[in-house]
Formats: sequence, structure tokens, C-alpha cells
Amino acid sequence: MKTILAITRKELAIYFGSPLALIFIGAFLAASLFTFFWVDAFFARGIADMRPLFRWMPVLLIFLVATLTMRQWSEEQRSGTLELLLTLPAQISRLVLGKFLAVVALVALALALTLPLALSVSMLGDLDWGPVIGGYLAALLLASAYAAIGLFSSSRTDNQVVALIMTALIGGALYLIGSGGVTDFVGGNLAEILRGIGTGSRFESIERGVIDLRDLIYYAALTTLFLALTIISLDRKRWSTGPRLANYRRNMNLTGALLAANLIALNIWVAPLQTLRLDLTEQGEFSLSQATRDLLSTLQEPLLIRAYLSEKTHPLLAPLIPRIRDLLTEYRIAGNGRVTAEVVDPARDPDVEAEAGRVYGIQPTPLQVSGRYEASVINAYFDILVRYGDQNTVLGFRDLIEVEGRRDGSVDVRLRNLEYDLTRAIKKVAFGFQSIDSVFASLKEPANLMLIVTPNTLPSVYAEVPSIVEKVAKEVQARAGSKFTYQVIDPDAPNAPLNRAVLRERYQVQPTPVSFFSTETFYLNLLLTIDGQTQALFPEGSFNEATVRTAIESALKRSAGGFLRVVGLWTPPQTPDPFGQQTQSTTQLISEQLRREYTVRSVDLTSGQVPPDIDVLMLIGPRNLSERERYAIDQYLMRGGSIVVAAGTYKLQLQSFGPPMLMPVQDGIADLLEHYGIKIVNGLVMDPQNEPFPNEVNRNVGGLLVREIQALPYPFFVDVRADGMDRSNPIVSQLPAVTLQWASPIEIDPAKNSGRKVSALLRSTAQAWLRTDPNIQPDFAAHPEYGFSVEADRKPFTIAVAIQGVFESFYKGKPSPLLAPQPTPQAGSSAEATPTPEPGRPASTLESSPETARLVVIGSNEFVNDLILQLSSRLSPERYLNNLQFAQNAVDWSVEDLDLLTIRARGTSTRVLRPLTENQRTAWEVGNYAVALLALVGLGVVWRTRQRGEKPMLLSGETTA
Repeated sequence: MKTILAITRKELAIYFGSPLALIFIGAFLAASLFTFFWVDAFFARGIADMRPLFRWMPVLLIFLVATLTMRQWSEEQRSGTLELLLTLPAQISRLVLGKFLAVVALVALALALTLPLALSVSMLGDLDWGPVIGGYLAALLLASAYAAIGLFSSSRTDNQVVALIMTALIGGALYLIGSGGVTDFVGGNLAEILRGIGTGSRFESIERGVIDLRDLIYYAALTTLFLALTIISLDRKRWSTGPRLANYRRNMNLTGALLAANLIALNIWVAPLQTLRLDLTEQGEFSLSQATRDLLSTLQEPLLIRAYLSEKTHPLLAPLIPRIRDLLTEYRIAGNGRVTAEVVDPARDPDVEAEAGRVYGIQPTPLQVSGRYEASVINAYFDILVRYGDQNTVLGFRDLIEVEGRRDGSVDVRLRNLEYDLTRAIKKVAFGFQSIDSVFASLKEPANLMLIVTPNTLPSVYAEVPSIVEKVAKEVQARAGSKFTYQVIDPDAPNAPLNRAVLRERYQVQPTPVSFFSTETFYLNLLLTIDGQTQALFPEGSFNEATVRTAIESALKRSAGGFLRVVGLWTPPQTPDPFGQQTQSTTQLISEQLRREYTVRSVDLTSGQVPPDIDVLMLIGPRNLSERERYAIDQYLMRGGSIVVAAGTYKLQLQSFGPPMLMPVQDGIADLLEHYGIKIVNGLVMDPQNEPFPNEVNRNVGGLLVREIQALPYPFFVDVRADGMDRSNPIVSQLPAVTLQWASPIEIDPAKNSGRKVSALLRSTAQAWLRTDPNIQPDFAAHPEYGFSVEADRKPFTIAVAIQGVFESFYKGKPSPLLAPQPTPQAGSSAEATPTPEPGRPASTLESSPETARLVVIGSNEFVNDLILQLSSRLSPERYLNNLQFAQNAVDWSVEDLDLLTIRARGTSTRVLRPLTENQRTAWEVGNYAVALLALVGLGVVWRTRQRGEKPMLLSGETTA
């Protein structure tokens, strides 16, 4: 080992005793920074990652390592010192390893000097250090392989230029053989073999943050092979051609051949070992989560996951197929025999293709492939079928991938979040396969349905209701057996188990007046108790067998879990202007986002009631609500329901002719929320930490008018980062950033929220201020910094909250809005018009909610506005996804579906950069160049010191006065 280290020190001294090390490191840093900031346009991407640095690393290292190794043995041969080295008592292998370690050490130093770049990125955003560590490890392994190749090439010639060219050719060939151009040309299984041989494809596998044993063995085998070839090549120079050494020559050649064969066999043997890997990513994005494993362990029937993937497919999709295979293998292993995971090519089996089209509706997708001289269309399959029992769902081409444009016009195609998509599909089919019988089987205690009715005071319009409820209850009881009981209780009867006082105190159930001015009241209520939790049932519409049965089964499924949840979505009705144009934006993006794992239904609240099968009610921009609609919202919360509200004090008004403007919200639910202890303050939060607004400007360039998009600071778009989030709440625990547009501050009443679980989800920075002027047009001439005046009173504002606990009804002690007036009496009649309950629907008001009630309030009407999200995507193609994910996380938390929330956060959170002005971006870029320049200056000092024959102080440990 001492010999090896002595050779290493000697080679490093030679490097730093000449300008070679300085030139190498300088060229490496310059090329790396140029590709990072200019070729891949780091700031234009707006994502806090190091991918732009490592994307070009395999190509850069080919030429840079070749320049380091070209003189190692060629110079020894040219100067005649090789013979002296070969006659030394040191073994050739030690000489080779010494020179090899010197090259690797210099490359490692060059890579270490790029670490300030990673540190600066971490200051601009939430950087995941797993892929960074993987990228540096991959670069070091790749450099080691190139160094071994360079030493071998240098040992074959005494001409440094020839050695450089040989190294570049061999390294370039190994890189190109696994590149997309070559694999796309050959296609099929041969393409996968070539990807396994290529150094670039192996580099990408580690660079994403996954340390795979197969990749480590590949680089170790490649490095060992070329180091062994170098040793044999140098040893051959000592061989004579006589018969005396014939056996030695033959044995050495045979040893080299056997070594190469064993290394190839080793790589073939480890190829199927797909689970021996370490996922370094912060959220374990490339490994199955515990939530997925728990779901697979609960399966009672066989699960089939079949990927329909064409062998001849689009070049950008082909590299994704091995990753799909690997993940399907993990599902199969985690399923413990309950999961069948397979990959088929329908083009090879006509029966499989016919079944895919006939049974599952899977058709090939036409994909355009463009070459240099021609364009063609390939009909390829890229679908995944998930089947469980009689339920199945198909993940299509557009469900599985996401496409990101690059600055050079090319695109980056990658899997969106395969585990989340697959687990969501499995959950959907598994829960859809369950029946109400499985709900009863899962109950720990029998479910008890109670009909609370006062026969003596029951109005005649409800006379048939008790018999209807009894009929349905007996049918359910016959199906459930001992897991369902039914009883009728008259609270006015002597010795009743539940009298009026108990109903009011324990269940917050109030009687309904027979008429508006009558002092006589009646009960007609359904209470269902499941595992100790009691909830009130409200059949939708009038009482009949269908509505009663639906109310009972929906409550059972909702309480037992394991069924596809239903989101009731309320949005303002579209109202065209006088010119026929829509003046309000749409919310299609959030609807599509929620439909991936929920059943989404638009709800109409004008009946005064939320349908009983709704698991969570989402209100986006509530306004112009009638008293009945507000009553429906209040009573849904009192039933223990969950509500997600996006409600600010201003709404965006689009105009056919003219810029958009903000208008005050009329007839919203601000008074309801204030009664619950949540006050929406009249005003708009403005924050210096904001998402820029894309603005089209005209610029005169040499007399030519050029229209371009510039990012202008817009304080109305509040950009909330990790330091402004409640990381203890799962809604925002994994989100890197959320932007709330035109948000109103929220004040929480401590007295009313005493005893509840309150979480301030989002808060602005301490430099934010409140603005009451609804003018949203910036004036940079008057206010150059932000386009708006800055108020003196600055402080943080809460703009989103989540609350769980007991809420008191807004309508407690008030008459129910469901009381409808009787028809006007005929002329001459002395009877007065008195309000009575509508036929078929009692108007009893719940005055308090159970502890399970949940309420999420977001102080912005427009944060999931399609128009606003599309504007955001113009500057950053992925930033707007954080808003959609925030909304879906709120729904997941509301229905207590935290498993999918955790899985989604592992792969879909976008680590966006902190917004910077053009001057700040320039300063950051110049700063990184300055750090690199300082590093070069330091190395230059070392070189000049050695040129003078002095020992550097930093190396000798000497001190000066």
C-alpha cells in the first residue's frame, strides 16, 4: 500500500507542478457552470435540483479524463523511463493502481469544487440531497471507469495525442451504445441489452438517487477489466518471443480472458436482482411505501397488474420500460403471492391484443417519431391494467407520464409518479369490489338504527314514513344478520330509553315545530350508531325506500371505510355577460385532479340539504348563496361532515373588453365561518415573497418591435414556503411551496376554538402587508419595486387553516329555512298563511356537531382557478401543480385518507426555486463563477509555490509571524 500511495503522491505532485491540474480543473468548472446556467437554463426551469449539472457530466468526463490519462504511460514510454519502472521491485499492479488513484483524486477534487453550487441551490429552494449524493457518486464511478480506459489506451502507445483519441473513442462508444439514438434504432430486447452495457444509462440510474447493486457491480467490473488489461499490456512489454516464456504468455492471456468472462457473467447473474438497492431520495420516491405494502397485505382476492408495453415504441418512452418492470416486480414481491405482475407486448400475441381491446378497451396510441429526413407514426401500447375481482381500471399513456420542455427545444419525458398511480388504481378496484356485506363483516359491534318518532304529534304528510323505514330496516337486518339492529323510540313515551332531554344533550337533536307559529313539536329522525359513533341520517329528497336505503348504506360505507369516497364540488354557476362571453373562470383542473382517486359530483344545495353519500363537501368561491344553501352547508357540518372552503373577500371578474378586476363577494359564507370562530378579514394580503406574474411587453430591438414575456413581481400572489407552513399537519408537511392568489387574511377566535384542534396551515412572511384597495393593476412608474404602495404596518398573516372538533350551528335557536309557507288561502277565507315543513322533509335542525367534524378554510377564491394556473405554468411548467396538490391534500385529510396523501407527496411535490428578480439571478450566477475563480486562484498559488521550489504553507503546516 505504501508503494501505491507513493506513486499517487508523485503523480499528484507532477500534476500540480505544472499548469495541467489548473487547466483541467478550470476547464471542468467552466464547462459545468456553463451547462448549468446557460445550456439547461437553471433559473428558467425554476426547480431546485442539480439535474442540469449532471445531465452533461458523462460527456464532459470523457474528454477531461482523457486529457489527464493521455500522458500517464505514453510519456513514460517516450522518455524511456518505462523500462526503469518495470525493473523496479514494485509490482506492475501497484504502479497502475498508484497512477489510477492520482487521476481519480484529481477528478474528485474537481467535483468537490462544484459543491458550492449545490449549497447555493439549497439556499434558493428545498433541495433533495439524495439525488445530489447519487449524482456525485455516479460521476466518481464513471470517472473511475474512464480513468481505467485512459490508462489502458496510454499503455498501448507512446504518443499522447493517440492515447487521448483512443480514450475518447472507447469512452464515447461505451456512452453512445446505451444512448437513445442507438437503442431507438435497434429496438426490442437488444435495446435493453445495449442500455445495460452503456455507461450513460447506468449513470442516469444512480444520478436519480438510487444506489443499485447492479450499477455498482457494472462500474466495478468495467474499471477492474481495463485496469487488468493495462497490467497485461505493460507486462507484455517485458515478454520475449522465445519458447521459454510461451506458457507464461499463454497463461496471462488466458487469465485476462477468464477475468473478462467472469466479470460479464457476474453482471448477467446480478441482472435479475432488482430489489438490492438503496433509495437515497428524501421521500423514498423509488421504493414502495409502507402504505402500499399495507394495502397489498389486506387483499383477499388475487390482484393482476399487467403492463401492455410495445417492444417497438417511441424513443422517449423506451427508457421508461425497465423502470416499470422493476416497480412491478416490487409489487409482486410485496404481495406475497396475492399479486400477479407481468409485462406483455400485444403485438407478439394476437389473443392478448384482442382481449385488451375487446374486454378492457385498450387500444394502441399513435406516436409520431421524427427523424432527420423523415417522420413516421408508430402505433404502440403504453398502458397498465389493474384488475381485482370483477373490477378493473386502466392507466393510459397520458396517466403515466409527464413531459417537460427544455430550452433547446427537446423534451424530457419521465414517469409522473408510478407508485401513486398504481396504488391509487389498486385502491379503487379493491374498494369498488367490496359490497355492503363486507362492511357488516368488518364491524366490531352491531350497527344500531334508531327511528326517533312522536306518533301523537306527527303531521299527516309523514304518516307513511315510519312504515317505510321499518320495511327497509328489516331488509337490511335480514342481510346483515346479527350485525344490524333496529328500534323505534318515542321520546314522549313513559320510560323511553331516550327522552327529549337526552336527545338534546347527547345527540344535539331538536324537535321540529308542527307549524311556524305552533308550540307543538314532533320528532322524525334517523340515528345510526356504528362502533360507538352516532350520526344523524338525512335521506335525500323525500322519504321513500330508495332514499332511506341509500342513506343507511352510505353511512355504513363512510364509517367502515374501504370504499371509493365521493367529493361534492360546489362552484359558482357560469353567468355570461351581455355579449355571450363567460365572465367567470372554470375549475376543470382541480376536478380532474380529484377524479383520479375520488368520485366527483357537482352538488346543488338549493334543496337545503347535502346528499347523504357525499363524504367531503368542497366549496370553491361560495357567493350569491340563498339561505337554504347556507343552511345545507351548516347542517352538513353538524352531521360530522368535512368541508373544504376556498373563500376570500374578493372574486376575480373577467371582462370581454378590458382587463380583469376584483369584485367584493356578496352573500357568501363569511358570517357562518365567523360564527364557527373563523373570520375572513376584508382585505388582500400582499407579500414581497411572491410568485412573479407573466406580463407581455413590447421591446424595440434595432427598430424591430419584439413581444416577449417578462416575469414581474406581483405581491398579490403570495408565495408560501416551508417556513410559512405547519409542518406537523399532513396537508402541507411535504409541500415545497403553495401560491395563494388574491388571498384574504384569516383570524381565529381563541375562545370559540377552545377544545378544537386548530392548525394554521399557511402564513405569509413577516414583511407582508394588508391592502384594501381592490385595484390589481400594477403601476411601476409610481412604485418601481412592486408596482403597488407598501404599507407601514407589516406582519405575518394566516391565510389557510384546518380545524377539527365540535362546532355550534349557525341556526341554533333560529327557525329552519326549510319551513315553506302554505299556499295562499282562497279569497274570503279567514285563514292566514302559515309556514309548514315541506312534504317529505322534516325541518329539524342539528345544533351541534360531533368531534369528527372537519373544516378547512383557504382565504383565496382563485387559487385553483384554471386561468390563474395556466398563467403560472407559462413561467414554470410544474409550479402550479403544488396548488392542485394542496387542494387534494386537504380533501385527503378531510376524509382521513392519509395513505395516498403520503404516497403522492413522495413523488409529485415540485421543489420550486424562491422567486428572484433578474438582478438577483445575475448576482447568484456571478457569485458561483466567483467562487470557482477563487478556487482556481488558490490552485494557482499552489502551482506557483511549487514552481519556485518552496513547500506550500498549507501543506507543511508552517506558520508566519
